[in-house]
Amino acid sequence: MANHTENPSLATTVAPPEATVGHKAPARTSQAHIRPACLRTSIYLGLGLLVSLLVLALGLYHRLPAIAGLGALGSLVLAAGTWQFRQQVMRPIQSLHAWANQILGGNPEARIPVPDHGPLGDLVAAINRISDRFQSLTLDMESQVRRQTRHLKHKTRSLEILYDVAASINSSRDLEDLLTRFLHTLKEVVHARAATVRLLGEDGQMRLVASLGLSEEVVAREQTLPSERCLCGKALDEGTIQSHASLRVCDRLIGTHFFDHEEIEMIAVPLQYRGRTLGVYNLFIDRHHLGQYENDMDLLISIGRHLGMAIEKAAVDEEANRLSIIEERTRIAHELHDSLAQTLASLRFQVRVLDETLHQGDESALWTELERIENSLDEAYTELRGLIDHFRTPMDRRGLIPAIEKLVERFRNECDIQIFFQQQWRQTNLPEDQAIQVLRIVQEALNNVRKHSQAHTVRVLMHHTDDGRYGVLIEDDGVGIPEHHESEALGEHVGLSIMEERARRLGGELHIESEPGEGTRIQLVFTPKETESATPPLLSEVQVPFPDRVKSKWG
Repeated sequence: MANHTENPSLATTVAPPEATVGHKAPARTSQAHIRPACLRTSIYLGLGLLVSLLVLALGLYHRLPAIAGLGALGSLVLAAGTWQFRQQVMRPIQSLHAWANQILGGNPEARIPVPDHGPLGDLVAAINRISDRFQSLTLDMESQVRRQTRHLKHKTRSLEILYDVAASINSSRDLEDLLTRFLHTLKEVVHARAATVRLLGEDGQMRLVASLGLSEEVVAREQTLPSERCLCGKALDEGTIQSHASLRVCDRLIGTHFFDHEEIEMIAVPLQYRGRTLGVYNLFIDRHHLGQYENDMDLLISIGRHLGMAIEKAAVDEEANRLSIIEERTRIAHELHDSLAQTLASLRFQVRVLDETLHQGDESALWTELERIENSLDEAYTELRGLIDHFRTPMDRRGLIPAIEKLVERFRNECDIQIFFQQQWRQTNLPEDQAIQVLRIVQEALNNVRKHSQAHTVRVLMHHTDDGRYGVLIEDDGVGIPEHHESEALGEHVGLSIMEERARRLGGELHIESEPGEGTRIQLVFTPKETESATPPLLSEVQVPFPDRVKSKWG
């Protein structure tokens, strides 16, 4: 009966893990099984002891020593068995129950007292070994969780720093503003006392381009330093992070103290871009803050690469801006040379002729030369106004077609030449740089028509082909370009060379046809950059199907 009672109780107390983790119901189930088992065992032992006592009383009552002795012996045996059962079975089971409650309550250090004797000693010892293993696994798991948590916090912090640095770089207007924002951001996120950025010059000197947190005296002495004499030069040569626990060497180099005390360490991080080292940035950090950044070397290198890329981009943008200014100045020079300069040169020549006429005393010739000078002055003024419109009038916000329509309307109002405009383009939303080139070509062509063609009619036609090529035709029924003046006209006098240059900027071609007395035909053909092929076909290979030449009978 006892054996039958022990097994279910043990089986219930040591429940499967999935039935016990995070719940107290298994403890209550175990207690519900153990208490009835203990009660049944106590009842059985109590009944046996009661029977022994009755036998003892019966023997004493009938004065039967044998029966009385047998009853007393039975009572002693039952009492001893009861005590032994409680000590070796019931108490270990109760200890097992208490252990289970403590484990489920979150105490991995709980253990079961091992009985000195009894059948459950080995079982209790095995359970305690399981507890030891469980506690070891729990501690190891907690250690891994803490380690992973620290790793995630470190990664999150690194990403936040990189985001702040990238944001400061992207929101900068120029190199000076970029470096200032960068130093402010980096100084805050790494808790640095000061920070500097140095760029390597072609002469091997490191030039201080930005600083934060240093005194004016230190900044003045730090403007240029030879790269081979300091820690920054070592970072440049090796392309690795360098640190110095003391600033005494740096103090000696500049002849003054960076800070009032020596509890600051300097870190030099190279600025790299595509394998080239552009300079270094320095962080001056308090030593009690330095420990948390010992594992951030990769982060600091990554920040250096970000800044190196931004510095290189700023340099490229500055060079591109410089070249753009030079190109625009060249355009202006070409325009002045091909228009106003020619008229002024002609005026200079006419003034010389006027001076000679004055000395000759020929009044009729004098008035003729004065009229020529007056006409030349009017032409110079007109050309000057045209240049002002050319360079200051912005592209119509509505696009290229409205801008050309406005140009045609002004041409119609300023001269007596009849003008026709026909637009058949499928695409009118060209990029502004392309649209400006097309507009200037049409403008220059109409100026030439007004000044030189003596035409009665001019036509502007915008057409396209099925293969995506676009064309502009400007033709007139004027006198054309005389053969003995053609090379001069193509070069400087009528500005056709400028038109050809603009056509090349479009990636297209400008074809000019002119015969004396048959007018002039200027044809621009190009492919918009969005649909431009790798090798554009020549004008002779692909022609825009313009109508036939306008004959002089237009007039």
